[in-house]
Amino acid sequence: MKKVLFLSAVLAFVSCKKEVSENTDSKTETYSEGESVQAKTPEDLGKELFEGRGNCTACHLPDQKVIGPGIKEIAKIYKDKKGDLVTFLKGNADPIVDPSQFSVMQTNFPITKAMSDEELKAIETYIYSHLK
Repeated sequence: MKKVLFLSAVLAFVSCKKEVSENTDSKTETYSEGESVQAKTPEDLGKELFEGRGNCTACHLPDQKVIGPGIKEIAKIYKDKKGDLVTFLKGNADPIVDPSQFSVMQTNFPITKAMSDEELKAIETYIYSHLK
């Protein structure tokens, strides 16, 4: 009887194990429960953060100035001036695109300061992707 209980416990434990297999072509992870999760590229993560939690689209659109400059303009100026977007988003650098709107941008610094370096680099990657 003890062997049956022990075997049942081991089988239950093994069947609950999460199995991850990565397909490098499509970057899809498959779990034993049958669900698939699409792995995000830095650009995809950056877009998700920019449009979602970062609330950046409230002021920045790709091709036009709304409250703040457009994304393409930001990317071009930061690239041309060799600026550091991540440092700016951490609140540790002066604005180089539109200093007159800096006070408006400061209201979002609590959001960007709470992001990880990886998340900020992803936003930077997404912004620079508009130069393509």
